[in-house]
Amino acid sequence: MGFIPPVFAASPSELTLRHEHHIFALRPSQFSSWHVAHEEWRYEGKPFRAPQVMRIDGDTIPDLPYGVTRTTVQQWDSAAIAATLQQSIASLLDRPAGVVSISRNAEGAIIFDGIGLPGRHVDIPAAAALIVAAMMQSVADVTLPVIEEQPLITVRDPKLKELGITEVVSVGESDFSGSPLARRHNIAVGLAKFNSHLIPKDSLFSFNEVLGPVNAATGYKKELVILGERTLPDFGGGLCQVSTTAYRGAWEYGLPIAARRNHSFAVRYYAPQGTDATVYPPNTDIRFTNDTPGALLLQTHAENDKAYFIYYGTKDDRRSDVYGSYTWGRSDPPPDRSEYTTEIPPGTTRKVGDRIPGIHAAWFRVVQSPRTSDTSITTVEPVYSVYEARPLFMQIGVEAGSSLLTRSTSSEDVVSSVASQAFRSSKGRSSARPIRRRN
Repeated sequence: MGFIPPVFAASPSELTLRHEHHIFALRPSQFSSWHVAHEEWRYEGKPFRAPQVMRIDGDTIPDLPYGVTRTTVQQWDSAAIAATLQQSIASLLDRPAGVVSISRNAEGAIIFDGIGLPGRHVDIPAAAALIVAAMMQSVADVTLPVIEEQPLITVRDPKLKELGITEVVSVGESDFSGSPLARRHNIAVGLAKFNSHLIPKDSLFSFNEVLGPVNAATGYKKELVILGERTLPDFGGGLCQVSTTAYRGAWEYGLPIAARRNHSFAVRYYAPQGTDATVYPPNTDIRFTNDTPGALLLQTHAENDKAYFIYYGTKDDRRSDVYGSYTWGRSDPPPDRSEYTTEIPPGTTRKVGDRIPGIHAAWFRVVQSPRTSDTSITTVEPVYSVYEARPLFMQIGVEAGSSLLTRSTSSEDVVSSVASQAFRSSKGRSSARPIRRRN
């Protein structure tokens, strides 16, 4: 095992490891195997290998010859760090390269046989060396070295080849773990709307235009959506998972973004904050320009609670890096609130908002576009997002015409109000049970 030179500076208490929008946090103090005690011998200030006669352990250590010193120093074990990275990071990021065939059916529709996800794996030895160097210099942020491999792509349609569909240009990715069934259904329906869609060269892509109507007739179910101050069921709840996935692929590659808006409050499905893109047709849209050398062909896919937008086309020489998230301005949730409504049975309650802190987030996209073989243009594009603080918000069902409808209550009023309404509305029938909805 090779040892790294001694640590002379205090290491950071937490390391941030990043690849594109993927962010991981590790605390070195939690991994005792990372620290190695190493005996160091010096003669007149210069290191030397001590003879065995000097290497005596025990309670009584004989005096050392004049000019000889023996000290114990703490060092970083790169092999142990590599083992941690393999288990904690690579297991989440690594994936094999896919195999896909792209053709057209008898009706002329573009079809895919297979999934064209590029292979991806963390260069573990290089990452471990970077982390050691970072901790020795008290650097807390490390960009992971990640090696990508193009999938095996066979394009069988000559017209697609002429349009420049030759390789994977970019991939948008998001995680919808923990989504309820209706939300998962809407994500699947929404992803399908974009599968096989072609974005011509130099054209402006509109997410809403491709998405089309969102209602029961187009296959969507009701699921929670943000409606002003409240989060309530409506058709298509969960489509922002699709729009966020599409946005990340375009944004991370460096395509010009014409329209993007963050959610009004931080939503856990879109971490890290500042990388989300909400849609609410027809008013809120995502738009970007395809300024690559050819057309872009979309393949959408969902697997293991991950949603993907795969952009096929032809890469150019641009380089795009995203840096973030930089957060500030955190604010606590406001006091809990409630309101009376006739939309639910009298004496019942439903939650229409969770306690969520407010926060500001910033990302910076640095795009280098070659101008000539020797020069390039570097553009730094900030992306700011402001997320409001939200209170716990409850609705209390009352009878139509109730004088309580003009009242807004504090959290202290909720229990007594619900109990009173439940008592009055339950006379002559079984007692009402609270309605609980997942937010």
